[in-house]
Amino acid sequence: MARIIQCVPNFSEGKDKEIIEKIVEEIRRMDEVKLLDYSMDKDHNRSVVTFIGEPEKVIEAAFNASKVASELIDMRTHTGGHPRMGATDVIPLIPISDVTMEECVKYSKELGRRIGEELGISVFLYEKSAETPARENLADIRRGQYEGMADKLKQEEWQPDFGPNILNEKAGVTAVGARMPLVAFNVNLGTDDVEIAKKIAKSVRARTGGFTYCKAIGLEIKERNIVQVSMNMVDYTQTSLFRVFDTIEREANRYGVNVIGSEIIGLVPMQALVDVADYYLKLENFNSSQILEKRMFE
Repeated sequence: MARIIQCVPNFSEGKDKEIIEKIVEEIRRMDEVKLLDYSMDKDHNRSVVTFIGEPEKVIEAAFNASKVASELIDMRTHTGGHPRMGATDVIPLIPISDVTMEECVKYSKELGRRIGEELGISVFLYEKSAETPARENLADIRRGQYEGMADKLKQEEWQPDFGPNILNEKAGVTAVGARMPLVAFNVNLGTDDVEIAKKIAKSVRARTGGFTYCKAIGLEIKERNIVQVSMNMVDYTQTSLFRVFDTIEREANRYGVNVIGSEIIGLVPMQALVDVADYYLKLENFNSSQILEKRMFE
């Protein structure tokens, strides 16, 4: 069985396709690495790239992409709806085939060390790679965003795991870590009142009493004159998409607002959608082996 890990770096550029193409090219040209998907979001001003491959090759591709991002993206002029702290904002590694989570942690530290030492970028380890509980949650690391990182790096408790403790003003800060597969799931609301989205996000996110494995923020989507509850479902097997969607819909109704759509950013595990279909269709005795495409490729 092939040894495969998945890498899903997020880059702080969602408007200039030429820049993202140059970053993605560093992944395309790497042997034994397969680019699965990449998407740009103008309102978030952010791109998400997904690729898989043999671990050492994935690490090399991720480093090369980060290097190009540090050369082409200038955080001093970056603005966008999504919280961010660096040109390459976050690099998660996910075990897929014949690789343990512990091995992914080792690879994340190898990658983080290279970014810190060779690119001169401050790196924080997060999720399973975190050295202390205070750094497990990416939101805690990113709090203050790019604008607050220069002061944050001066604090004793926020010395980076790798790289300088002085902000690289152009490239910012990068988080690297090993984690479970997550689903980037957004729900759009038929209003331009961002305070409603923020209140609903507060009701579903774990940190403020919502669902244990849900991270959520409320954002404006100015291009469409609507607002959005933007979420990372960090373990869809424990907190399902349909539970959170139902709650958002009920909360929206309280404010006299409709849910007008939802979207998944990047790739999603098939089982996460099977669970949604099972719930809403009230399927009886259904299992994923009944899915035609799955049987075709077994």
